[in-house]
Amino acid sequence: MIPGPFSYHRPATLADAVKLLSTLGDEARPLAGGHSLVPMMKLRLATPEHLVDLHGIVIGAMTTQHELLASDEIAKSLPILHETALLIADPQVRYRGTIGGNVANGDPGNDMPALMLTLGASYRLEGPGGGRDIVASEFYQGAYFTALEPGEILTSISIPVPGAGHGYAYEKLKRKVGDYATAAAAVVLTMASGKVASCAIGLTNLHETPLLASDAAQAVIGTSLDAATLKKAAIAAEAIMSPAADARGPVEYRKHVGGIMVTRALTRAAGRAS
Repeated sequence: MIPGPFSYHRPATLADAVKLLSTLGDEARPLAGGHSLVPMMKLRLATPEHLVDLHGIVIGAMTTQHELLASDEIAKSLPILHETALLIADPQVRYRGTIGGNVANGDPGNDMPALMLTLGASYRLEGPGGGRDIVASEFYQGAYFTALEPGEILTSISIPVPGAGHGYAYEKLKRKVGDYATAAAAVVLTMASGKVASCAIGLTNLHETPLLASDAAQAVIGTSLDAATLKKAAIAAEAIMSPAADARGPVEYRKHVGGIMVTRALTRAAGRAS
């Protein structure tokens, strides 16, 4: 299908972009990679009268998934970010899709939001009233509904670097290459004397927002991740899941495989920890 008519704007500065979005109001949408917005426009599920293209502005949030994958620094300090980016869609999408667009859109199927919760990330938002910082865990409020105020743009992402020797894994079940997750889980943990010392678990596409499975993470701390503990963590994670029944499967199936993703991610992350 063909999108409805719209006016195209390409501001050269962040200030100009904020001014445009503030002035144009609800009829304007910022354009980053466009892989979520443009398909919705083609289906007429989104009909903005104005598109404000952010590609003329140099901001960290416009870093593409391809650039993340090409970064030796990311591979060394945040390998789970590298691993997750590699599972997003396909190379064509990753060349264009941005990390800022992925986290700011509020799409429950996007991979990066749950990872940001797991890593304790925070976002820098710039708007008409100036800048402010918000932690990722407070940013997501519903499907496609975030803490962004009118005229605000997510300009950068801050992520605490996990300690040396941490273990990590992002496990994603999808129907085919390029698809959203049927269920996915991110895990970052540390081990001490053969037991889990710290752990964070994030869940993708298992609720209308990304989830931080705090009870599941707490269940494994102080354990050696034996089979009983893994089962307990999976059950705790499933308890907070509320996925929609769709072409990826009924609710109970998606919750079941969500628990499996948690188990696999915990096991693989522990194997990587030193």
